[in-house]
Amino acid sequence: MDESIFDKFPEGGLIKTVDEPNEELTPEQKAQLNRRGNALFNQGEVDTARRIFQTTGYSDGLIRVGQRCLDDGKPVDALKMFKLAHDDGRSEELLKRAALAIRKLLKQEEMP
Repeated sequence: MDESIFDKFPEGGLIKTVDEPNEELTPEQKAQLNRRGNALFNQGEVDTARRIFQTTGYSDGLIRVGQRCLDDGKPVDALKMFKLAHDDGRSEELLKRAALAIRKLLKQEEMP
């Protein structure tokens, strides 16, 4: 396999993880927003909750959104949430699964 193809990928990989928490929010504002995000998540408004959790950098909320993405069959979205939450364990597990799937596909292509 030609490894030079990986030279074209951005340094951080293919998942955008530059979403940084808003540093201008006070701890009280973050807590209030996180409570609102939790309520929205529990009401099924996952996308709105995700935006709040990304704004505040609330890792537990991001992990729950990531798990919901996994449950909904969206592993790439889940990986982004786990990366943003700095959950290396879950991120690594998804990356291992992706690598295994790619290996299986490549083996199938090699078979006549």
